[in-house]
Amino acid sequence: MGFLSLKSAALAFLAAVGNTALVSAQEAEALKVMFVNEFPDTPIDLYWENHSLDDDHPERRKLEARIPPRGGWHSSETFNGHEFSYIVDGKRHFVTPPPGNVNGEQFLMVAGDTDGFRVRCEITVNSQQYMDYLDILVKPYWSPRGAARFLELVRDKYYDGAAFNRVVPKFLTQFGIGKDFATRTKERALTIWDDFPNDVKFEPGTISFAGSGYDSRTTEIFIVMPGVDQAQLDKFGENSWETPFAIVEDVNKSGLMKIYSGYGDMPPFAKGPDSSKIYDADGYTTYLPKTFPKLDYIDRCYVVGEVGLGDDQSEGEF
Repeated sequence: MGFLSLKSAALAFLAAVGNTALVSAQEAEALKVMFVNEFPDTPIDLYWENHSLDDDHPERRKLEARIPPRGGWHSSETFNGHEFSYIVDGKRHFVTPPPGNVNGEQFLMVAGDTDGFRVRCEITVNSQQYMDYLDILVKPYWSPRGAARFLELVRDKYYDGAAFNRVVPKFLTQFGIGKDFATRTKERALTIWDDFPNDVKFEPGTISFAGSGYDSRTTEIFIVMPGVDQAQLDKFGENSWETPFAIVEDVNKSGLMKIYSGYGDMPPFAKGPDSSKIYDADGYTTYLPKTFPKLDYIDRCYVVGEVGLGDDQSEGEF
């Protein structure tokens, strides 16, 4: 933090509140918080709050970090129960990070009152006969770690050229195996921790990462298809990695409904594209074009608010 060590800050906080507040031993436990700024071009000043001091005291509010936009981040060594603040659009927002995961870590977006960050994916439809698009609204507070990872991959153009390799009407559409062999091999090994469970219910158009176990998310995501029955909707989210982080806007009229689905589900459920073979070196050069020539693909994805801002990335990618 720059002006107090973690241990000293915790002890000073406890001493200051004395018997005037209920602060348990758990609340003084160490906590590492990753604060992330996904705004296109607005840096965020993050402040350390000390409510034990008067408002006019020079130590009452301290600037801890300026977080750059477009995926910039700041890691704060703090403790449970401490409050931070930041300003967006002239309004000060206060946040007390919830207790961390088993690693003593919490992950938060500093997004103010924004409804979300829009991503557009331009796609082929009807077996590559036409072009259409998906408008995706990434929600900053649903599953912040998943949201940040998706936005990072979009900025890195990872999804450009990716196949819609699992398209099952009234169930889901899945994609996220990158076109470039070296890149998809590297990204496949970079897993992210699960987000905390949220109260967001799955519905048609909801987007979540796919996975294979705890803390297994990499790059593959799925979109819930219109027409899915309630029993299946209730099953989505039973796995720890299935936490919604975005939604396809106006899903029933979107290009999602025109993506080719004739090959059916993946093995062993049906005879559609096998994900493990797509990951092979010849996945995009031989396997998909020769075995499944009618698949549709993503042409490109981009963050709408960042168009025209250049390709420079902020420091501190995950």
